[in-house]
Amino acid sequence: MERFISNIDVKSAAFDGNAAAMRALIDAWRAVEARAAEASQKAKARFAARGQLLPRERVALLLDPATPFIPLGNLAGYGHDTADLATSVPGAGIIAGIGMVSGVRVMISASDSGIDAGALQPMGLDKQLRVQAVALENKLPLVQLVESAGANLLRYKVGDFIRGGALFRNLALHSAAGLPVITVTHGSSTAGGAYQTGLSDYIVMVRGRTRAFLAGPPLLKAATGEIATEEELGGADMHTSVSGLGDYLAEDDRHAIGLARDIVANLGWNRNAPAAGQGFAEPSHDSDELIGLMPADLRQPVDMREIVARIVDGSEFLEFSARYGPATLCLTARLGGLAIGIISNNGPLDPAGANKVTHFIQTCCQTGTPLIYLQNTTGFFVGRAFEEAGMIKHGSKMIQAVASASVPQITLHCGASYGAGNYAMAGRGFAPRFAFSWPNARTAVMGGEQAGETMAIVQEAALEKRGQSLDPALRAKMKAQITELFESQADALSLSAQVLDDGIIDPRDTRAVLIECLRICAETEARRLRTMSFAVARP
Repeated sequence: MERFISNIDVKSAAFDGNAAAMRALIDAWRAVEARAAEASQKAKARFAARGQLLPRERVALLLDPATPFIPLGNLAGYGHDTADLATSVPGAGIIAGIGMVSGVRVMISASDSGIDAGALQPMGLDKQLRVQAVALENKLPLVQLVESAGANLLRYKVGDFIRGGALFRNLALHSAAGLPVITVTHGSSTAGGAYQTGLSDYIVMVRGRTRAFLAGPPLLKAATGEIATEEELGGADMHTSVSGLGDYLAEDDRHAIGLARDIVANLGWNRNAPAAGQGFAEPSHDSDELIGLMPADLRQPVDMREIVARIVDGSEFLEFSARYGPATLCLTARLGGLAIGIISNNGPLDPAGANKVTHFIQTCCQTGTPLIYLQNTTGFFVGRAFEEAGMIKHGSKMIQAVASASVPQITLHCGASYGAGNYAMAGRGFAPRFAFSWPNARTAVMGGEQAGETMAIVQEAALEKRGQSLDPALRAKMKAQITELFESQADALSLSAQVLDDGIIDPRDTRAVLIECLRICAETEARRLRTMSFAVARP
């Protein structure tokens, strides 16, 4: 393959301006993301007095040192717990991600019990369901670190309660699929949350700290008149010696984490692991330059091959059918030594581009080559000429190919993601294996200005039918309001807060994140599971 020759002057004023704008977005995102750790850290003295580790300390102790960790849903719930964005704490009460434990790649879900005693925050259900879905699809053992006061009743919704049953169904399906569920119950696990513990295959409990019961002492007394202490009703000693709910009794958090690591180590999980990929070269163009390539104004064009050249091995790729539908890029390359197909946009999708992508996806499925979508599109071309050329027909073929692809698909929102282009480029609605966003990414039905102008034209047409006209000042005001509405919902933070992606990443980390995702996909394809008709049931 040919090495790409960059046309970007990384010392230019334009590059510096783009980089400055991206750094400002990264700093703003990181500041919001850090609020969860800062809020949890405030409980350190209280945890220390109880002889406990903070949730993030537990996660750090569980993970193998100096190994990659892909956090998921760090911004979940941002702006949903309070109307004041300046004080909103993201994360939805859960710390989650994919990392290495005793040499095994696992999904980790930990209660952020330093915040509201681990109560599930707004969007917490959606985050948990996404975490479970990722673990199941990628054949990952699930390690849960539980200490939760349950749902945040101040924001309780009956609909969440009903949908919440899927959390427990998923745990049963996980076990039945041959994927171990390992839980350390560090503290409270009550009511419905008790089944988060009970539906696990391996359970570690902490002496004097674990509490697992369907009804706590106050509710028990109110309902039946029976009086019992928390320890008598659901303590670790009782559950590991009498009820049989607990399998391992730990003396403290550190001991419990050590037991969890030992359990994972003894799964024999890597017996079917694929061989390591072949050696590979780093990009010849510096990946750090990704910070200045995307224009601060997404209406400005960018050659997405410049992005690709700073991600793939050796900055080398082969462009498929380059002269046909040239605004749509289809490239083959290697990333971390693994073969990949890349689909991206140097302009709106046209009939030729849609046809090309359909063909390209089919060839990748033929060879089992994973697909990476680098989204930067305003959507499909519109107009009489494109309708006559069969834009709907050919666009539909592309959408069918994306929906039916038999290989792993990973989506990265690099810039604009508007209209049906979001769907055709494997947006979240098309269930890509992973979906991440850069801090500058914007997703909407259309751009804010286009939406405002469209609604103004519609309103003018409606008034004309009645023989009336739209006052220019009113028109300008309406357009501004609609533009603001669309723009306020289109940014990457809003998208991630609703768990509509798996998280925001720094552009400079793109290569590392994608390599880890591809390795996860490769391991998934190679993994042979011992599936069962039922989940593992406790004696």
